[in-house]
Order: sequence, then structure tokens, then C-alpha cells
Amino acid sequence: MTTAVARPQHGFAESDRGASEFAGLRRLLRLYLRRDRIVLPLWVLLLSLPLGNVYVKSIDKVYSGPAELASFAHTINTSPAQLAMYGPIYASNLGACGVWKAGMFHTLLAVATILTVIRHTRAEEETGRGELLASTRVGRLANLTAALLVACGGALLAGLIGAASIAAAGVPGDGALAFGLAEAASGIVFAAVAAVAAQLSASARTARGYAFAVLAVTYTLRAVGDARAADGPTSPLVWLSPQGWSLQVRPYAGDRWWVLLLHVALTAALIAVAYALLRRRDLGAGLIAERLGVPAAGADLAGPFGLAWRLQRGTLLVWVIALALYGLLIGGVVHGIGGELGNSKTVNDVISRMGGGQALEDAFLTIAFTMVGLGAAAYSISAALRLHSEESSDRAESVLTGAVGRMRWAASHLVFAFGGPALALLISGALAGLLYGAAVGDVGGKLPGVLAAALVQLPAVWLFTGAAVLLFGLAPRWATAAWGVFTAGIALYLLGSISGMPQWVLNLDPYSHLPKLPSESFRATPVVVLVLLAAALTAVGLIGFRRRDLS
Repeated sequence: MTTAVARPQHGFAESDRGASEFAGLRRLLRLYLRRDRIVLPLWVLLLSLPLGNVYVKSIDKVYSGPAELASFAHTINTSPAQLAMYGPIYASNLGACGVWKAGMFHTLLAVATILTVIRHTRAEEETGRGELLASTRVGRLANLTAALLVACGGALLAGLIGAASIAAAGVPGDGALAFGLAEAASGIVFAAVAAVAAQLSASARTARGYAFAVLAVTYTLRAVGDARAADGPTSPLVWLSPQGWSLQVRPYAGDRWWVLLLHVALTAALIAVAYALLRRRDLGAGLIAERLGVPAAGADLAGPFGLAWRLQRGTLLVWVIALALYGLLIGGVVHGIGGELGNSKTVNDVISRMGGGQALEDAFLTIAFTMVGLGAAAYSISAALRLHSEESSDRAESVLTGAVGRMRWAASHLVFAFGGPALALLISGALAGLLYGAAVGDVGGKLPGVLAAALVQLPAVWLFTGAAVLLFGLAPRWATAAWGVFTAGIALYLLGSISGMPQWVLNLDPYSHLPKLPSESFRATPVVVLVLLAAALTAVGLIGFRRRDLS
């Protein structure tokens, strides 16, 4: 007698296996688009509309003729610091010069697609929602495919809107489309990178770390390669980076469409690898096994602060190093910044009206450290929302069942949310001040001003932290909306003064109220007000957390 062995069919015949792996794709796609109905349009518009309205038009206003544009392009292409940050200018026309700084959008769009893919794949499995969906008639590959379609579709839409924005700014032609597709291609490649990373670890945080590590390595390869090629041939290092490929499309300087085939080939290969890895692993597991801990906890894990340090230290270290490197970059380029703007008569008139080259350097420090402050705010929100992730994963409940009060547990994480940005800004400002002071031979005179320009960002950073704590305490379901608040703050800072918004709307941007150090004198009133607002938001959030039930 032959015994029949039942094989799981998941409701499909074996001949329908190909179709069954993508079953439910359309409904999952609708679900993810609904979940991202606010965040997706925000990052699409933020990474596309400024291309023409901000970058191209600003260059057009400052450099009035071909000679001035040629001088500007030559100055940039002989500055290793500028090449490392933004890449070279491949032609001295308005289009090529106008989209030069917008090359940073290739990296920013990659960040957006990484977060989108990890959110809808590994994060769903980590919280258990992925298992619920898998118990229905949803194919094995449907979840990852839907996440990729959302991320890649958003990247393509951002690229097309960006191309239209550049063309509308007065530089029509194939170069606008070339830049838009190059930007989209960078985002699509890193969506595929995130798809592979999501298969490697059982933790969404670790998967994001893998993807961002790849992004950081490729950005560094591109930056070093471009810096080494100052006024010389293209370095081979550039061809090892997808971001380098996007710059090599060279919009308005030849429009090298064939380079986009590299993005297509790499994306296809990575997606194939992601699908293969997904078929090999168990649901909820990662292919890289998590390292087992020691049998007994050490003294450093004896309390909630030790546990918080164990959970927060990796992220804190990464952000401190990143902002410290940015501080070194600021300190290296600030001296003589006026000379890097070329010999435009308009530029010289602006510098004169501002009070000379020193005033321009001070203004550059103000803007540069505002960007550092935005980065510090991103870390701070992430550290504060660790409270939410610990609660939603039920780990907080295990801690709070012991002799640990809610306020003590929350404070253990908020120490990093408030203290971490302070440490990062202190180190970034100190390094920038030391390098700037060494360049001009006056460390004692320059260091205090640069350090003040960095630390004055803290009240605005803490206000975003307070908003995150408020949402966590009063509306934990909407805690991640803190990222929406942060995105709105960035949009107001970057676009508010250009789009003609009412003044009361512009006043919602906390960075607009800070004293513009080191070019202005210190004003205590806005700093104190912002600190008090941050403290009030934090206090209300903690009171709400103490009174509500755990999720």
C-alpha cells in the first residue's frame, strides 16, 4: 500500500505556482498606497519641485552670462571639497550649472526608497502583521513586489516631476529628462538594495542599517573618486557607485543615456537575488542568524538605563560619526568660500552688501549648521520613537512588570533623545571650528563662534523631540507622524520663503527663530521660548503616557 503525503497548496494547484506567488498583489498595493497617502506625496514633491524653482533659478539670477558661468564651473571643478560633496560640473551652460547641487537629490531619494521598502517588508514581519497577511490568500512574493512597486513608482514620479520643474525654470531640453531619470534610477537601485537587506536580518532596524551602510559606502566611493579627479579624468572609483552613475549621465552636457542601463542591470540583478533569498528563508526570520548573548546579563544591564544604552548606542555612534565628518567638511571649505563663487559682478556686489568675505563665511556657517541641526533632529526623533517601538513589540511590558516605573523607563531613552544631539553638535562644531581656525591661523578666535553656531541649533532639535514624545504619550497609534512633522519643518525651511507662504506659516519653522550665529549677536529670548516649548511638549507627553494603558 502506498501512503499519500499531503503537500501544502495554500489554495492553489502546483501548476499555478507562478501565479500563486504573486496572489493578492493588487490588494496589497492598494493597502500600501493608502498607508503612505501622506508620506509618499511629501517625499516625492520635496525631492522634485525644488529642482527648478530653487537650484536653476538661483544660478540664473547670480550668473548672468556664459563667461561668468564658465568661471563658476572652473572654480567648482578645481575644488576637491565641492567635488566631494556635489560632484563636478560637466558643462558651463545654465542647465549643467543649475542642476549641479541638485545631484545631492540622488542620495536623498535613495534614503526615501530604502525607508519605504523596509517599512512594508521587514518591519511588517517583525510586528507580526506580515504573518497575518501570509495566512490569507497572499502569495510569497506579493508583499515584496508591492513594496518595490510603491518605492520605485514614487522614485520615478519624483524624477518626472523634477524634470518638469527644471524645464519650467527656463532650461528645456533633453537634459531635464536626463536628470530626472538619473535621479529616479538612483532611488530605484537602492529600493532593490533594501529588498535584499530585508531578507538578511529579522530586525527592521538592522535591515535599515545594512541598506544605509551600502548607501554610505557607495556615496564615499563617488565622493573620493570625484575629489581625486579635480580638473582631471574621471576616477574609476566613480564607476563603482550607483550615485556616481547618476552623475555620469551628465544632463545638459551630452546626456549619456546609456549610463542608465547600468542602473537597470543592477536593479534587475538585486531584485532577482531578493526573490531567491525570500524563497529560501522562513517567514519572520532572517538569513543572517542573530548572535546569541551571554548566559547572564552583566552589571551594565542591571537597570533600564543600561538596557537603553545597549539599544541606543549603535545608532548614536553612527550619527555622531556622520555629523562629525560633516563638521570636518564644513571646516575645510568655509575659509575663502567667496572665492569659490567665481568672479561674477553680481556675486561681488552681494558680498560687498553683506559686509565682505568674512560676513559671507559667517552666513555659510549659519546655513551649514542648520543642515547639521536637521540631521541631529532626525536622530533625536529616532531615539525618542524607540519608546514606541519597544512598546509596540511588547518588550516594554516585560520591563515594566518589574520594579521599574514608567517615568524611569521613559527617561532612560529620552536621555539619548535629548543628550545625543547635544553630543553630536558639540563634536561637529568643535571639529569645524578647529579646522577653520587652523586654516586662518586663529583657532582661539574662530572656535567659539563656530561652536556657538552648532549648539544654538539644539532648541529647535529638542522641539521636534518634544513633538515625538507628545505623540507617543497621547496618541501612540500616530507616534510615527513625528516624521511627518519633521518633514514639514524641512519643507518650510527649504521652500517657505520662495513659495510666498503667509508669514504665520513661515513662523512655524523653529529654525527661523534661532539667532544667526556667528554673524548675529546672541538673542536669549527665542532660545528660551523654544526650550520651554520643548519641555512643555515632553511633559504633556509623559503625563499622557503615565495615565494611558500600554498598547
